[in-house]
Amino acid sequence: MAESAKRNDQARPIIVKKIVEGAHAGHHGGAWKVAYADFVTAMMAFFLLMWLIGATNEKQRKALADYFAPTLVTQKQDAAGASGFFSGDSLIAKDNYAHSSRQTGSRSLTIPKDASGGQKEMAFHKADFHKFSMIAQNLMLRIKTDVRFRTLTTSLKFTLTRDGMRIDLIDQSNFSMFDTGTDRLTPRAIELLSVVGDGIKSVPNKIIIRGHTDAMPYGPGSRMSNWALSAERAEATRAFLSSRNIGDDRMERIEGVADQDLIDPGNPLDPTNRRMSITLGWKQIR
Repeated sequence: MAESAKRNDQARPIIVKKIVEGAHAGHHGGAWKVAYADFVTAMMAFFLLMWLIGATNEKQRKALADYFAPTLVTQKQDAAGASGFFSGDSLIAKDNYAHSSRQTGSRSLTIPKDASGGQKEMAFHKADFHKFSMIAQNLMLRIKTDVRFRTLTTSLKFTLTRDGMRIDLIDQSNFSMFDTGTDRLTPRAIELLSVVGDGIKSVPNKIIIRGHTDAMPYGPGSRMSNWALSAERAEATRAFLSSRNIGDDRMERIEGVADQDLIDPGNPLDPTNRRMSITLGWKQIR
């Protein structure tokens, strides 16, 4: 009897149950969560846009559009700054000096909001953006590859203003554009100004040259002043650019502002307050 039961146990089949998940198993994974998060984000952005349109006036919407407009440089590493052009402050960061006399603010890389004119004029401004970008990038390459300028990387800065793209050539403790108290360009300044001149002569835009001094006063009875010195240095810069085949027909204004537009107002005798500003103007419709 026991032997018969043993034979029956051995003959009993072994059943293995396999469960194959269907196509619906993906719904129990995490992929749908990513898609849902993208959908919620898109809806949030949409409702935020609708709210902005309803809660702002035309001027404010124009300011928002200007903020998101194409910039002179698309990446911070391509800017004139710590990780780009001149190992100084970034083009897209706030600057520490005024755009114009007695005016403070930050750099704006968008077409100025107060630019006048219609679509044709704005199209010219966008074309200038491209030209200014090319000039800045070419100067960057020249500075990086020329051993003569490795110690002058903080002496050249770009700023976009309502007048155009301003190129500042700034004195440092180890570098001066001019001999002390004169309008004679130093040898190193001639080399640097030559590079800048070669970079800007290929475009037809008008040029504004502005001379700046520090606040060191002249002695009593002197016939010289910082006003006269800054104007003479601006004229000397114009004359040098003229020798680099940049004609006088390109010149819009040559001016000296003495110490009325200091980079460092807290230290009016700092050498960085002495500089030459060369501005490539926005192209005008005649």
